[in-house]
Amino acid sequence: FILNRYIKNMEVSKRIFNLETETAFSILAKANNLAAKGKDIINLGIGQPDFPTPINIQEAAIKAIKDGYHGYTPSNGIPELREAISELVFNKYKANIESENVLITPGGKPVIFISALLLGSEDREIIFPDPGFPIYRSMIKYSGAKAVPLQLSEKDNFEINTEQLKELISDKTSLIIINNPNNPTGSYMNKKKITDLVNLLEQYPNVSILSDEIYSNIIFNNEQMPSLLEYESIRDRLIVLEGWSKTYCMTGWRLGWSIWPENLIEHANKICVNYNSCATSISQYAGLEAIKGSQKEITKIVSEFQKRKEYVFNELNKLEKISCFEPGGAFYAFPNISKTGLSGNKFSEIALEEKGVALVPGSSFGDNAGEFVRISFANSLENIKEAINRLSTIWKK
Repeated sequence: FILNRYIKNMEVSKRIFNLETETAFSILAKANNLAAKGKDIINLGIGQPDFPTPINIQEAAIKAIKDGYHGYTPSNGIPELREAISELVFNKYKANIESENVLITPGGKPVIFISALLLGSEDREIIFPDPGFPIYRSMIKYSGAKAVPLQLSEKDNFEINTEQLKELISDKTSLIIINNPNNPTGSYMNKKKITDLVNLLEQYPNVSILSDEIYSNIIFNNEQMPSLLEYESIRDRLIVLEGWSKTYCMTGWRLGWSIWPENLIEHANKICVNYNSCATSISQYAGLEAIKGSQKEITKIVSEFQKRKEYVFNELNKLEKISCFEPGGAFYAFPNISKTGLSGNKFSEIALEEKGVALVPGSSFGDNAGEFVRISFANSLENIKEAINRLSTIWKK
């Protein structure tokens, strides 16, 4: 009786109510539940590749298990993996990054979490893209900082408008979050546009930058990734989020990497010690093989995503009441469905419950996208064709 009375009156921290969630996971659960009941479901909702982890990576993990790598690793990651990332960054972007500035984490989300904790507080503001990955806003609010949305517009192909960004920066701005290629829109900013952005950022030397580049290897039309790491002028306040989940089809392995400036890396690592100790040892050795081993399978996967992107873009724009700009990277399309007379929420609800197609409404990614839905083309071309055919009947009831 005494214990029950205590539990009933126990209060959680008010801060916890600032946390939001990621709708894609609840939609996945609902879709799986419907499928378990026998309904034919095509899932274009979840943001994970539909390909298996390449076999050489799987074998490296098995070898690590057999070789006895079962214990803790250094909190910032095994040295050989951090050194491999340092080498990768130099070869790809000609940026000299010490391995001591590399932090290995259980996925990419901890980098957002750590950045917000280190740079957010009640007297600060953090600018984030809207529409954007929902965890940005969630973690900003949890940190106590004011979340300031940078609206990405369809007329700009959902790329950053530097003039608009400039208007948002204030004396309270502590961090600006950039995501290229972008989730949920699939937009991609090329080298010239990133250079224009950096020219603006150079004017605010006291503002830190978090560049989420998790989709850096999934870029279409033979374009190349313009990493912010290439710009030495901002490197002393730049955090870069990267990882294995999207490129190497390793979402369940929970492995990410990031690069931190000198003044933040020690603090970031300290949070890891307190929060997760270290990333899984087996995943780290698998990640090492992913970087050092053959990239042939990855080239095939990106080529397949290119084919799907072209099909989705062309077929969506053939539909009477849907329009969609051409994605430049990642594996998402972000069509405007406003001419159907439905909100993105209602469109997605009908799509799943009546048509058997799982989508994510644009409102899940911010307040600026209620007339959009996110379509993940991380599914077979056959399933994508059938899904678009089903979606084409939603407004013809």
